[in-house]
Amino acid sequence: MDNKKKILLVEDDEALAQVYKSRLDLEGFDTKTVFNGEEALSAAMDFRPDLILLDAMMPRINGFDVLDILRNTNETADIRVIMLTALSQPKDRERAMQLGVDDYLVKSQVVIGDVIDRIKHHLNSN
Repeated sequence: MDNKKKILLVEDDEALAQVYKSRLDLEGFDTKTVFNGEEALSAAMDFRPDLILLDAMMPRINGFDVLDILRNTNETADIRVIMLTALSQPKDRERAMQLGVDDYLVKSQVVIGDVIDRIKHHLNSN
């Protein structure tokens, strides 16, 4: 019986993605990593994650556009999304909030333990 929570990690920095994936796996999550927005959208449909950890600055489709598409697609509208980004400007946070993000974390302001805590918080609150 596998009731692991599924996390989709969307991060174009492969070294950082590997660090996060290792930690998420260690925490007992079923983690899938993709490296750009196009892969994120197809993985959201195929993998059906419980939560998406989403980078904003990515090639092709950025995180804001990914979030917008997820929220406007019936199958993915209810997936919890945490944006983890280098963008610390209030306008970026506001944009993400308007698009329906569940949480917005700035990479320079959090350590990986904080991110894990937020993931657990959002997964336990549904």
